[in-house]
Amino acid sequence: MSTLNRQNSGPIEYYERQGQGDCEVVLLHGIGSNALSFEPLIDELPKSWRLIAWNAPGYGNSEPLKNDWPVAKDYAYALKNFLQNIQLKSPIIVGHSLGALIATSYAASYPEHVSKLLLASPALGYSQSRNEALLPKAQERIDELESLGVNDFAKARSTRLVANPDKHPKIVSKITTEMMRINVSGYIQAVKMLSSGELLKDALKLDCQADVIVGAEDVITTPESSLKAHETLKSVVLSNFTELKGVGHAIYQQDPKNFAKSLIETAKSDTLLTSIG
Repeated sequence: MSTLNRQNSGPIEYYERQGQGDCEVVLLHGIGSNALSFEPLIDELPKSWRLIAWNAPGYGNSEPLKNDWPVAKDYAYALKNFLQNIQLKSPIIVGHSLGALIATSYAASYPEHVSKLLLASPALGYSQSRNEALLPKAQERIDELESLGVNDFAKARSTRLVANPDKHPKIVSKITTEMMRINVSGYIQAVKMLSSGELLKDALKLDCQADVIVGAEDVITTPESSLKAHETLKSVVLSNFTELKGVGHAIYQQDPKNFAKSLIETAKSDTLLTSIG
């Protein structure tokens, strides 16, 4: 099995698999996850690819953001500085769930520093102003974490991320273990960013290919929600849509082989397309 090697660059902890540089891919995890969640995927991708999986600010040993209520652009700025520090100029960026909000904001803000996006089970955000009280559906996440504690919170939530969880105990166990590693302060910042996130608005600012992939059994970011992202994206850029059968929200963990096929197709497709229509 390929190994992701842990490293640090400034305030960001990340994991890397070296390649020959013919393709560079940055992997952005979701709200209850971390960089190591991508381990099942790496062996399915070409050995020549350089793979970078960061721990977002406030996750793992990455330093949290300074804002109490950060927005997607704050995470995108942290990503820009991180990629500059490790000398990545224009990678493919894969964002899963909350990571898709970050990826889209990054591509909208720094179009010259990304070649393509693959948005996996994208969280659209709740479009909330920071001048308001946190929306109930966001506050409930924080209340549940603080009342249950990290370990029981992880146990309660992990089964919802996998389609037919009783048939996939090893996958559920790995996801539970990963979720038990979340830092409460980093998670709370991420919930606030999710609440103020506006993926569809950022999508309209893109000028690079942005494909969308979702699990057909995803109950967190449903296929209908992901299709909305795709429809918005294809109004301005090239966007392909893929739905993986029998797969839930933890899409690259439950079906890494077909997820990798989709990512390889994204990497191979024409990069010269801009706006359509």
